[in-house]
Amino acid sequence: MSHVVNSIDISHVSPRLPLGSSAVADTHRRPDHSIDDGPPVQPTPMATAISVMTQQFTLAPKVNPTREFLEITTDFAHPLDIVREAISNAFDSGGTAIWFLCSTQRELGEHQTVIEIRDNGQGMDHDQLAAFFDLGNSSSANDPTKIGEKGHGTKIYFNSSRIEVTTVSAGRTFVAIMDEPLKALHRGNVPNVVVTESFTPTTESGTCIRIYGYNGNRRDRFTQDLLRDYIQWFTKFGSVEAYFGITQHLGAKLYLKGLDVPHAEEIAFGHYFPAEYYDIDRLFAEHGVEAPAHYCREFKFEGQLKRFPEISYQFLAYVEGHKVKLSYNGLLRRQGWTRGIYTVQERYGFWLGKDFIPVQNVNEWVGHLGTGYQKFHGFINCSALGLTANRGSVNNTPIEILDELKAEIQAHVNGIVNGDEWRALERLESNARGHASSERERRDFKDRKQRFNRSELATFQGLELVEPLCEAGVFGLLIQLMAIKPDAFPFCILDYNTHEGYDLLVKGDATTSINQSEVFYVELKWQLLRELNHSFQNLTALVCWDTRIKNGAMVVDINNEERQMRIVAPQRLGEHTAYFLDHPRSGKKIEVFVLKHYLREKFGIAFNSRNAGQTV
Repeated sequence: MSHVVNSIDISHVSPRLPLGSSAVADTHRRPDHSIDDGPPVQPTPMATAISVMTQQFTLAPKVNPTREFLEITTDFAHPLDIVREAISNAFDSGGTAIWFLCSTQRELGEHQTVIEIRDNGQGMDHDQLAAFFDLGNSSSANDPTKIGEKGHGTKIYFNSSRIEVTTVSAGRTFVAIMDEPLKALHRGNVPNVVVTESFTPTTESGTCIRIYGYNGNRRDRFTQDLLRDYIQWFTKFGSVEAYFGITQHLGAKLYLKGLDVPHAEEIAFGHYFPAEYYDIDRLFAEHGVEAPAHYCREFKFEGQLKRFPEISYQFLAYVEGHKVKLSYNGLLRRQGWTRGIYTVQERYGFWLGKDFIPVQNVNEWVGHLGTGYQKFHGFINCSALGLTANRGSVNNTPIEILDELKAEIQAHVNGIVNGDEWRALERLESNARGHASSERERRDFKDRKQRFNRSELATFQGLELVEPLCEAGVFGLLIQLMAIKPDAFPFCILDYNTHEGYDLLVKGDATTSINQSEVFYVELKWQLLRELNHSFQNLTALVCWDTRIKNGAMVVDINNEERQMRIVAPQRLGEHTAYFLDHPRSGKKIEVFVLKHYLREKFGIAFNSRNAGQTV
């Protein structure tokens, strides 16, 4: 640290007076708002003797290594990011065979996760091994052909209880062990590595890494299906580079074993895309209304950014129907399928990446498509992207580059959706919708006739009544009965609304004026079930065609309030079976009119099957 001291004579400088001093208070303000300072102030002897002391020094910024190690170690967004880093490091080492094997071992009464990562690459020498454990010291930093550049990736391994590295290169074998790295970092210490070096007369090379207790032994993500899915979508091993003539890794093999399988599975290099199938006539002939769901077409572009011609990009997207996606992606959620992990909108669209490793979803770039982006299964690669430390975002890229890349992608997507292929797909969808509507109407017509023929008939006071087959039929029957016998029910309908809320607004009887009548709600159901999609609170009565709820069974409303079904048999001739929803702490009983029984017992209305002349 250097010091410079200067003595400056300021006797010729008028001293500054503090705010509120007498000199300030005695100043006069002229009509033109300028200030009359009055007579000049004479410098005091003190002013001539003052000298100002200044000093200049240099600060050397420091890094808290423990905090930085801990920050990077815990900054990775997804536990499976360890797979991405392991595969990238293996490829940077020249590996053509990679093993990622998960198992557990019992230690101190608990199961501990063990992840073993092996490759047949060139192994590590002394400096590369040191860089492996260092922070921000990447041995690949100046090599544009390598993926690693920041020296952060392997720090994800520190989120564990033990790391063992065995690496062989040029006849030298290093065995490096780091115990309790995460605990050490939380205690404020950078963990040490104990290394043993030996010499072996061998031409073989490679690296084996064993990680114990990774991610606090939380291992639900390390199943075979989830690991395979992550590898094929978010690692170098799922790269689309071969579609652009890059064949360097085409023969690479990955041997994967999740915690839920006994043996490793061999996985071939590259992302999977289905076979193209876009002949509109053939699709419609073979699949009819489901033809659009089987459509599949590839679109591929390469180019340079206009304002940055030195920066290139690659664009590959498949337009895929829903059935196509389901045919190869077993983790998509679907009706009646319990294995689904994510939805189409969560996984599909466009992924932006570097080194042909997807990093960030950019579906907002094509927001003008609405949900149309879900038809795309696409990747955009650009080597000029700047990634955050955990490779989870491209936000370290200059905004000018991102804007230019966004404009290129939008131009390609707009070219697709305005092109002949997209219009042909839209025609196929339109034809399928029309065909589906016609087919649906035809089936509905047939079903309606069959339901009509199955419905039973009754006659009451010369009027033919039809057994209701839905809730609207219950209302129709109710209206017919009340038209010919207004006192058939102890209420009079004021309003009917099936759009929202309860079905009927009613008053107590037909003779009392509205302004003098009690008004309440009645709900209609074809069949009363144990769960009611309304509240009991405002309900006075229920009308249904039938119910299978037994005496004493509970019915629950949308507020999870329970009421018990009470069925009271008739005591005297001419009475009908009474149904009530009862609550022990409420004096209000909700009456239930079960028309199937109520009409027979109260009015003698019996419904019977149609004869041949009454069917269609």
